[in-house]
Amino acid sequence: MYLGAIDQGTTSTRFILFTSTGEIVASHQLEHRQHFPKPGWVEHDSAEIWENTQTVIRETLAKSGIMPSEIGGIGITNQRETVIAWNRETGRPYHNAIVWQDLRGSDLINRIKEENSEKAIQEKTGLLLNPYFAASKIRWLLDNVPSLREDAERGKAVFGTIDTFLIWKLTGGKAFITDVTNASRYLLMNLSTLQWDPDMLSLFGIPECSLPQIVPSIGRVYGYTEENGPFGASLPLCGILGDQQSALFGQACFNPGMGKCTYGTGCFLLVNLGEDVHFSKNGLLTTVAYQMEGQKPSYAFEGSVAVAGSLVQWARDNLMIIKTPQELDQLADEVADSGGVYVVPAFSGLFAPYWRSDARGVFAGLTGYTDRRHICRAILEATAFQLFDIVKVLEMDSGVSLSCLKVDGGLTNSRPLMAFQADILGIPIIKPRITETTALGAAFAAGLTSGVYKDLDELSGLWKEKERFESCMEEDVREQKVAFWHKAVSRTLGWTKRD
Repeated sequence: MYLGAIDQGTTSTRFILFTSTGEIVASHQLEHRQHFPKPGWVEHDSAEIWENTQTVIRETLAKSGIMPSEIGGIGITNQRETVIAWNRETGRPYHNAIVWQDLRGSDLINRIKEENSEKAIQEKTGLLLNPYFAASKIRWLLDNVPSLREDAERGKAVFGTIDTFLIWKLTGGKAFITDVTNASRYLLMNLSTLQWDPDMLSLFGIPECSLPQIVPSIGRVYGYTEENGPFGASLPLCGILGDQQSALFGQACFNPGMGKCTYGTGCFLLVNLGEDVHFSKNGLLTTVAYQMEGQKPSYAFEGSVAVAGSLVQWARDNLMIIKTPQELDQLADEVADSGGVYVVPAFSGLFAPYWRSDARGVFAGLTGYTDRRHICRAILEATAFQLFDIVKVLEMDSGVSLSCLKVDGGLTNSRPLMAFQADILGIPIIKPRITETTALGAAFAAGLTSGVYKDLDELSGLWKEKERFESCMEEDVREQKVAFWHKAVSRTLGWTKRD
């Protein structure tokens, strides 16, 4: 029996078919366009995402030679916080999808901060008041798209993250749902009740009838694909996890204290907290890790870096100093260090632990000695430094020091980055044998629901280590580099404010 996973990310959409032991049978991937209508605004075309989803499914099935009847279930994992508004009757979107990186909700968030207790909101939702989350994006749509509020209040217009949109499409509009991991990223869900919180809905002025039903991540069939759809058969959709929670699940981090970091468009560290809710005093988020049908949810601490893999893409497409990510690695490897250069990629502000939407990116430490190789190395090191900041506050909040870190995502293919990450953290960095852990987590969720797997212990037995990077940096060197990194970060703060 095979399992399928739709992995809809910030820059691309993939469909992967796995065997029951987690081996990849076939896959196909397509990039979609990034739209930047104004500084700090980021949009996607939801119609393009849907077309690409159908194409990658059909192409993967064609490559594999597998019949749909051999697929036991389909899991979905997705970019979180990205919001789509569409007409429930016609299926037409009202506006481009507003992407998680988008900052257009900043003014609204600042007004809410002035009038409300952020601590009280954190204790309800686990989140901080920030335009990163879905609520301010929904409110912006309601305030700026003609007729949308009227339609939303009648339940004619609906909002959803990508999981909701794709399930609605795949089931022909029969299922309008989101799972608890995605719902926990709206800034509207109560972490204790796992339902939309009336006070938060009122605070943002969002009608509940326009939002999807919240369901467990695992253990329930949410609906069936249409026979005239991309699968050409009626298959159960039976696992949903937001992309970072899905990677945590795919890395078999099922016990409290286990964590992973995914290096993709952004960089996301999650550590399993178990069934008890804990709150950070240092800028980390509390989120739902996953929930199985009929059971209490597991929660997680999360620290987010907005710009990681997208910095490499920016170096390629905007600076045009490289043609491929592999060239960046090659150039970075040609020098022993960055030559004192630091890059802070605060393109859309800084996420954890700073949460400063007024920050903007800087290059610091440039001298006449600097050449392209040093800049390439500084670009890679920027991701490692950002994660260092998150790990340190995680250890402060949890009281647990990480002895190692499981990693996954496309950027883990960069050997100079992984080696530097081990150096700057001072702990081993471990890559799994199957690195597509985001898609694998969704497939695991579908397999648990459909009975392919018995329990979490069976899934733990499928995880295998492939490679590890050990720290070789002296402590005094590490401390010096971190000090200069923090000096560079300080130069980014308050950039958008007038003196």
